[in-house]
Amino acid sequence: MDNAHVPGINAQRLLTDLTHLSQIGAGPDGSIHRIAGNKADWAGRDWIDKTMRVSGLHSYYDETGNVFARRKATGGPWLLIGSHADTVPGGGHLDGAYGVIAAMEVLRTLHETDHPMADHVETVAWFDEEGVTPESNGGLVGSTALTRDPHADELVGYLELHVEQGPRMEASGLELSPVTGIVGVRRYTLTVRGQENHAGTTPFHLRADAGRVASRMAAALRDICTEADPFSIGNAGVIEFGPGAANVVPGTARTEIEIRAGEDGTLDIIEAELRDRLAQVAVEECCTAALERTSAKPAAQFDKRLVDTVDDVCRSRTEASEPLLSYAGHDASVISTRLPTAMLFVPSTGGFSHSNREHTPDKQLVLGTQALLDAVVRTSTLLLNTVDRDVILAA
Repeated sequence: MDNAHVPGINAQRLLTDLTHLSQIGAGPDGSIHRIAGNKADWAGRDWIDKTMRVSGLHSYYDETGNVFARRKATGGPWLLIGSHADTVPGGGHLDGAYGVIAAMEVLRTLHETDHPMADHVETVAWFDEEGVTPESNGGLVGSTALTRDPHADELVGYLELHVEQGPRMEASGLELSPVTGIVGVRRYTLTVRGQENHAGTTPFHLRADAGRVASRMAAALRDICTEADPFSIGNAGVIEFGPGAANVVPGTARTEIEIRAGEDGTLDIIEAELRDRLAQVAVEECCTAALERTSAKPAAQFDKRLVDTVDDVCRSRTEASEPLLSYAGHDASVISTRLPTAMLFVPSTGGFSHSNREHTPDKQLVLGTQALLDAVVRTSTLLLNTVDRDVILAA
């Protein structure tokens, strides 16, 4: 690709807009509280809507709360670009917001330069990606709604720019990374029943210690995951003993476990080993136990043509580029079930995310946005030049 034929973004506007959005819902320490559906979240969406209108674009809400923008009087089809505008409680200013502002900047640049692809690009600020409210059912609400909406038939693909939210890029000195897919995520509740007893008078070999079962499973989780796939990960993030006294052998225990892997088959292997190991440990500790799967999001494999295009774009902008698998969930995982999809990452300083320590140098934020614009031009051309759109979606 000849980058000389791609317009340059307005870097100062990008950074100014990112700062402006970061002030909506910010607390005294800079942490942001734009929880899906709260006052700050709607204020942020209204600002996005008005900003695009002032730029001379057609901006609108759908029934779910997603905010879309495109050129006026265009009939599509469109390439969709964007990310989510909501945050976790006390979140950072880049997670989601960066991808939204970058998409806005890309469309405005194409519009202002009257680029041929300007008529075929639409931006989105997704509603409730984070899923931190009880009614959101795990998040990805806005993107899930779009997959069921007739508007999806007017779209040819989806691109999303995001901060990595982890330490890999910074540790490897990478500036850009095309994303090959998103890990599958499963969550479980592990419950154990033993026998409460006096901890001071009951010898170890005569105990039915529910807490020991839960602890052994939490300790074994790392080996179980890495033996199935060295790149899979897991976490025992909640562990509770009952009745919860220092001098009482736990009669009950409860643990919440999460596992992530790049392929659903790997998740199946890990789950099977968790069940087998739990049955073995429970017998050894004279307890009964159960493992209940509470949620499951399948692994997403992105469209190879789009990933290859993004890869070419990234390598044309920097030598410090390598493909990565995303270990965090994104709206792109849902959209990939309906449209050709790809993502690209910029690094996260220190790997921090979901906190006010989120940071990426301005230079890399600008680079990522320019790479997104490059990818939009290349991807739009690739998809729109396919005569039969049904062939695009079936490929």
